[in-house]
Amino acid sequence: MEEQREALRKIITTLAVKNEEIQSFIYSLKQMLLNVEANSAKVEEDLEAEFQSLFSLLEELKEGMLMKIKQDRASRTYELQNQLAACTRALESSEELLETANQTLQAMDSEDFPQAAKQIKDGVTMAPAFRLSLKAKVSDNMSHLMVDFAQERQMLQALKFLPVPSAPVIDLAESLVADNCVTLVWRMPDEDSKIDHYVLEYRRTNFEGPPRLKEDQPWMVIEGIRQTEYTLTGLKFDMKYMNFRVKACNKAVAGEFSEPVTLETPAFMFRLDASTSHQNLRVDDLSVEWDAMGGKVQDIKAREKDGKGRTASPVNSPARGTPSPKRMPSGRGGRDRFTAESYTVLGDTLIDGGEHYWEVRYEPDSKAFGVGVAYRSLGRFEQLGKTAASWCLHVNNWLQASCPSTTPAPNKCFTPSRPSLHSRSCPLSRYGVAASR
Repeated sequence: MEEQREALRKIITTLAVKNEEIQSFIYSLKQMLLNVEANSAKVEEDLEAEFQSLFSLLEELKEGMLMKIKQDRASRTYELQNQLAACTRALESSEELLETANQTLQAMDSEDFPQAAKQIKDGVTMAPAFRLSLKAKVSDNMSHLMVDFAQERQMLQALKFLPVPSAPVIDLAESLVADNCVTLVWRMPDEDSKIDHYVLEYRRTNFEGPPRLKEDQPWMVIEGIRQTEYTLTGLKFDMKYMNFRVKACNKAVAGEFSEPVTLETPAFMFRLDASTSHQNLRVDDLSVEWDAMGGKVQDIKAREKDGKGRTASPVNSPARGTPSPKRMPSGRGGRDRFTAESYTVLGDTLIDGGEHYWEVRYEPDSKAFGVGVAYRSLGRFEQLGKTAASWCLHVNNWLQASCPSTTPAPNKCFTPSRPSLHSRSCPLSRYGVAASR
């Protein structure tokens, strides 16, 4: 009996859950019905507006072409009427002269005949009828103002609703990750002249391969892209990979996103290892600053410990920085790694080879510092960039000038006025990253 009661409870629970799902779906369907009505009314209104705009344009074109016909008609009418009036006057003058000549011939026995004949001859010579052009100045043909809207009619007949754009295809072969920039290139699978712009979304991630559904980092959106490529600049590669996706939009609707892609951002990420720091440097994972009292504090604490019977080694000093969790050679530990004027601290990650990118930011009021790479053999007293075992970029605001230190140095210089710099290491093997004051 108890088993039957438990089975019935499960059935009732399942049915109740199903009822809730159906109720939720019914509510969703009702909401969709309302949305269909509202959205249909909206697109009808938009369609009416578009056709009204088209009608207005056609009406404007019609008025302009009718005005052209009226102007041409008025111009031709004016020329023909002027020519008609001139011909009419010439004809009247000629008829009067002809009548005078006939009358003179009838009175040829008169003593005045020679004088009258001479006057008629002069009149005929100067008659307007002999100076007229008997060719119309303009044509009565108006065929140059005829129209043929066959092509436009076909275009109007082809009017239809805008299609949804296809999903773009990201071209990984043409895309590029370099320094702190990413250039993404894509193409459309089919030619689409209706595309107005593209929308690019990206986010940082530490996962290789296809993007995951649940991701802590939100998608960043860039809208209004007119070309089929875009370059993101000024990026901070604090994660190993970035996800990208693109969608095309026409003036009415956006298409589906492209298949997301993941690009590796080969930035060299490291922290500063306080255990390798010169005593006059204050180190905190990602920052370093000059500490004029650092060495004296260490000496005082060392003497205090020595007086209590403990070792005076700086390794046991409570002021020593916390070691990095990443691996460093055990033989290099201790705050006596660098001494004298070798104000240096090492990064906590070794470079075995290849090219690497890193980004450094510094305070605008910093007087001098250097950042670069060094062999493991960099000595305790050697200054970064001033020995064959190291190379660095050096900023010296004391002199208001800067240039790379020597050995072996690519052709690079930068000004210290900007609060950040971007650097690429030289392709030397067995290097460690180092920074000095």
